Amino acid sequence: MSPKRNPPRSGNEYIHGYSVREDQRLCDQAQTLAELLHHDTVYPPGSRVLEAGCGVGAQTVILAGNSPGAQFTCVDVSPASVDAAAAAVRRTGHSNVACQVADIFKLPFPKAGFDHVFACFVLEHLAAPAIALRCLKAVLKPGGTLTVIEGDHGSTLFHPHSDAAWKTIHCLINLQAQAGGDALIGRRLFPLVRAAGFRRVTVSPRYVYVDASRPAWVKGFTRNTYIAMVEGVRERALAAGLIDRRAWNQGITELKASAGAGGVFCYTFYKAVAVKE
Repeated sequence: MSPKRNPPRSGNEYIHGYSVREDQRLCDQAQTLAELLHHDTVYPPGSRVLEAGCGVGAQTVILAGNSPGAQFTCVDVSPASVDAAAAAVRRTGHSNVACQVADIFKLPFPKAGFDHVFACFVLEHLAAPAIALRCLKAVLKPGGTLTVIEGDHGSTLFHPHSDAAWKTIHCLINLQAQAGGDALIGRRLFPLVRAAGFRRVTVSPRYVYVDASRPAWVKGFTRNTYIAMVEGVRERALAAGLIDRRAWNQGITELKASAGAGGVFCYTFYKAVAVKE
């Protein structure tokens, strides 16, 4: 049986759900994207780093491995997710990570208590990302850095072209919007971070290109990350009347063609780094 996950508080909903299947999708995604997203995320020895919204620890173990001398405090609003993150840390043998339950909007830490803050695939699920950034800024020391990574489903490109496939993707985008989130938030990172009062904001796009010459990416990203993410909202989309069963099945079938021998899949992530002055 899949462990029951506790839903997020503060009026925010994790649209992809809490299940063993989703846990595995997050881990597949993190491992596939590790070099692309995190090759330049390294923290100095002795620094205190807050990972906000650590989920099941998929990003946590990568961060801890890249910066073994830093001390990480990793928080999530879901107790079951925190337990999963702690288990992932134990499996990988990292001793520089502490995991605990905490709400980004009510962080139980003193002001200016961290040298760096990191958040990956978190803001897209929050109804008030601007407020969340200000809450994170409050626990960051002057001169400390904020790193935020988000995707943007509007950046999705694939071949063969399929209007039916786009309808299934828009189901995910619309469901996330109805839940208070924003699946298109990647394009908004620069103004969001600037508006929260951070300075020296830089945003770098991290472009994913996948074709049959990159079989590990076909499996790890196109199939096991992106298509699996879209497939995960099937029942919600049908129940909400956003699409009928026949159109859904057609769309997913045609989306999967992008992972075939003649298919191509492209997506862009956005990584923002900023300083609290």
